Amino acid sequence: MEAIEYKCPNCDADLKFDPESQKLSCEFCLSSFTEDELKKINEAYGETTPTEAEIQTQNEFEEHTNLYHCASCGAQIMCDDQQTALFCYYCHNPVILSGKLTGEYKPSKIIAFKFNKDRALDTFRKWVQKRHFVPDDFRSEQQLDKVTGLYVPFWVADCDVKADFTAIGKTVRSWTSGSYRYTETKEYNVVRRGNIIVNGIPADGESKIEDLLMESIEPFNYDELQPFSMTYLTGFFADKYDVDKAQVFPRVKSRASQAGKKVVRDSIGSYSSLAVSSEQYNILKTDWEYMMLPVWFMTYNYNNKIYEFAINGQTGKLAGTPPLDKAKLRMFCTALGIGITAAIYLLGGLLFG
Repeated sequence: MEAIEYKCPNCDADLKFDPESQKLSCEFCLSSFTEDELKKINEAYGETTPTEAEIQTQNEFEEHTNLYHCASCGAQIMCDDQQTALFCYYCHNPVILSGKLTGEYKPSKIIAFKFNKDRALDTFRKWVQKRHFVPDDFRSEQQLDKVTGLYVPFWVADCDVKADFTAIGKTVRSWTSGSYRYTETKEYNVVRRGNIIVNGIPADGESKIEDLLMESIEPFNYDELQPFSMTYLTGFFADKYDVDKAQVFPRVKSRASQAGKKVVRDSIGSYSSLAVSSEQYNILKTDWEYMMLPVWFMTYNYNNKIYEFAINGQTGKLAGTPPLDKAKLRMFCTALGIGITAAIYLLGGLLFG
């Protein structure tokens, strides 16, 4: 007899029966389902087979993509076979060619870079002009030359969120009639139940790049997504993902739940008070797409700490925390203190001289 296998609708890992919850649970992404829920999900979402064009693109990817490895920080860099990667985009140490990639690392979609390195540098220079206490070499051309056009791997999720919300809403109305003051209180049962589809939740698949940094340069405009082609890698580098769907799912789940909560709360009318008795947002099904999204990326090593900076290669939005040169700050504070003292003495001389 053939054994029945249950797959997680969110990360595709094997599900196991949990005696405590009496549900089928995923030990990777921590999702759980009843057998009836799984049947409904499987009926609603059928599996698709790859087209001939998709298979051809995958073969092209395997044939023409080189993989480089950084022995210093462990980064793995992809580029087409017409380009040679000499240095690591992250730690700037030399990298070595380590082979080809299998088709599982081929993204399905890509957003191409919308502007070149000169514009990226101009954006960075304008941003750093307002930061007066950064180290001098942070602005140097040698440092700016490290800005790299990098396609960052992203898992982009569409989530089916089951919302279950109950609360007691109260409205209070007061008025005066003659010599009497009246207060009217009404209570309402507030119930919201249903499925909310949350589309396009991104989570980067690179452990070395800070998640918050990538979230800070959102959003990307998915209207400009294109089917992946090796053409887009020409002249740029790409990062091989090292964080899989199951690992990023907790981040996706949190964002999907927050989006579902906002939809529910926005649908509720205005009450004087709202006492929530139960509120749950469960992810029933997650559809994934593996994409490459464009980022101009730079790191800066200062006092043995790596500072990361990113510019959205589609919109130009920049994010990063500048390093603080404490010696510069101390000099400024000292000069400011001397200036204030001199001004006090001068003012005292004018008033009492």
